[in-house]
Amino acid sequence: MTISIVTLSFNQGKFLEEAILSVIDQDYPVEYIVVDPGSTDNSRRIIEKYRDKIAKIIYEPDDGPADGLNKGFVHATGAIWGFLNADDFLLPGAISHIVECFAQKPHADVISGHGIVVDTSSKRIRKIYSDQFSLIASAYGMAILVQPSTFYKADVYKKINGFNVGNKTNWDDELFVDIKLHHGVFTQTNKFLSAYRIHPSSITGGASNLVHTNIQNYEAARFRKIMGRNKSWYDWPLTQMFRLRKHVKNPLNLYERLKYGAMYRRFQKSESEI
Repeated sequence: MTISIVTLSFNQGKFLEEAILSVIDQDYPVEYIVVDPGSTDNSRRIIEKYRDKIAKIIYEPDDGPADGLNKGFVHATGAIWGFLNADDFLLPGAISHIVECFAQKPHADVISGHGIVVDTSSKRIRKIYSDQFSLIASAYGMAILVQPSTFYKADVYKKINGFNVGNKTNWDDELFVDIKLHHGVFTQTNKFLSAYRIHPSSITGGASNLVHTNIQNYEAARFRKIMGRNKSWYDWPLTQMFRLRKHVKNPLNLYERLKYGAMYRRFQKSESEI
C-alpha cells in the first residue's frame, strides 16, 4: 500500500527539519511532497538539504494553506494520504502502523490516531486524544481529530475536491466534515502517531483577534453546513449535552485536560514562564 504525505512549509525553519526527518526516517516508504510558497527564513535551505529524499518540491505562491495543500496533493500518487504541518512531526512507526490499520479495516475512509502536545523545544506537555467523529457532534464543536495523526483514502479527498481554499483557519476540520457529509467512514486506532506543537506563532497557541474571529465565523458556517440552519440560543443545552457526551466517550482526554489545563493556555505566557 502506497502512502503520500504533504508538508506545507512557510517560515517555520526553526521546526521544519524535525518534521522532514520524522517522515523520511519512518520504517515504511513514503511519497513525500513539500510545498513552500515563499519562505524568507532558512526553510528552503533545509528543504534542499533533503531534496534527494523528497519526491516532489513545489516552490510557488499560493492563496493560503488550503490552496498550498491542494497544490501538493495534485502530485500525490499514494492510496492513503496525510498532511503534516512544518511545526509538527510524526512519531516513529506511525506510517507502518497506519498502513496496517487500513489493511485491517478496508471499509474505513479515514483513520485517526492520538498524539502528544509539545512545546517549542519538543518537550512533551500532555497527551491529546482524537474524538469519535460524527456530524452532529462536529456541529456542536465536540468532535476533534488530531490532524497530523489522521489519514484518509485518496479517493475520498478527490470526491470532495480537496480543501476549501477560502478557509484560512480550519481547513483540516472542514475537510473531515466534507468527507463525512459524503458518507465517509471514520474509525480510530489507539496508537499515538504524531506530535502537535503549540507555540506563540501557531494558530492554536498565539492567534490574533482576527484569527479568533475567523475561527468563530467558521464554526458558525460549519453548524449551518451540517444542520441546515443557524445556531440559536436554544442550542445551548444541546452544546452542553454534547460536551458531556464527549467527556464520557473520551475520558482520557478529559483527564489530560484537568491535569494539565487547556493545551494552548501556557502559550499565552512568556516563553520564560513555560
